[in-house]
Amino acid sequence: MKRPLPRRPLGYSILALLSALLGVATPPANASKDTEDRLLDFERPFAEGIRGITVGPIENTLHSDKGYGSDTSAQTFQLSRRLGANWVSLTPFGRAWNLTPSGVDLRFEAQFSENRRNVIAAIRQAHNQGLKVLLVPHLWVETGEWRALIHFDNDQEWKRWFEAYRVFLLTWAAVAQEANVDLFSAGVEWRSWVTTTHAPSFAKLLREVKRVYRGPITYAANWDDVEHTVILGELDVIGINAFYPLTDKEDASMDDLLRGGSELVARVERLALEWRKPVLFTEIGYTTRPDPALRPWEWPDSMQHVTVDGTAQAEAYFALLHRFLEEPWFLGFFVWRNYADPYDTSQEAPWGFSPLHKPAEIVMRDAFAQPFAYEGPPPIGHAFGNPRAQQIGRY
Repeated sequence: MKRPLPRRPLGYSILALLSALLGVATPPANASKDTEDRLLDFERPFAEGIRGITVGPIENTLHSDKGYGSDTSAQTFQLSRRLGANWVSLTPFGRAWNLTPSGVDLRFEAQFSENRRNVIAAIRQAHNQGLKVLLVPHLWVETGEWRALIHFDNDQEWKRWFEAYRVFLLTWAAVAQEANVDLFSAGVEWRSWVTTTHAPSFAKLLREVKRVYRGPITYAANWDDVEHTVILGELDVIGINAFYPLTDKEDASMDDLLRGGSELVARVERLALEWRKPVLFTEIGYTTRPDPALRPWEWPDSMQHVTVDGTAQAEAYFALLHRFLEEPWFLGFFVWRNYADPYDTSQEAPWGFSPLHKPAEIVMRDAFAQPFAYEGPPPIGHAFGNPRAQQIGRY
């Protein structure tokens, strides 16, 4: 039975108007037609849904033999395949000093020439395992602050920043083209840029990227500002770092979490309906502690005296994913995250994000094994969103 789609809210009409005023691509004129058939009428960039795992670099020069392109990263890609993934996300970093940076340093833990060589080697390792690759150039702010808050007081400083980030992004776009990357993210959480009057310069940069990298492009918007991101019309896939809270209270029950996940479906569906594009969760993740779905974005390194709770992490995964997989506009997700050495436990605390060797791994594997509605009708005898699948590990 088909569910009726929500009508386009006033806020989205305003977003379309703002996009037009800023000179960036606007939503299709007939995007508000209120039928599921119309929503399905978009160009599908991939035949299969994305079942992805982010593979982070080993962020320590003392482990130079365990990073991207090493023998251990080959083991990580083998493991990803065994877990049921068909994609991996790789996240090379650039460095900026603070929230008013004058440039981007292409070095991160090693010289850029070495990082470039290692990333290309890792891409080839993943392809050799039959995995497709999302390449996501990240920016690390040395002061520990959030890149989304980078801001400048005048147009001259913004122009200088645009040129610096342009060099960084086009450099990695060229790597993506050379290594035959399957999807490229042109940015991560640039709230101060893509939700403001500075957005036209980012749209211009996206068009430059398309001249360097010939494959499909996404952008990883933060979960709480994607509705205000005005460059979505320039993308092939709407990307969201989906650290949505599923509850607003401690000790939430499984029913509370499931209700929160279902409410998110309607929220994200409006984006797909407005822009008539598939939605990809470029990052999802929950830490291994009590109440991880209350503030999922909290970084584990800043926590102290934490009780490790693998069941809570697994329940949060289940509550987020169980409804999204039945939506025809939902392309898939990338779990945040494993590392280039699957046996290196030094990269995060036991209460960190990695689902490996925890109950959440079972949920992730079960979700990977499911047919996605994006891929078409389910096999005979299968029903998306089976209401009896209330136990972890039992989709």
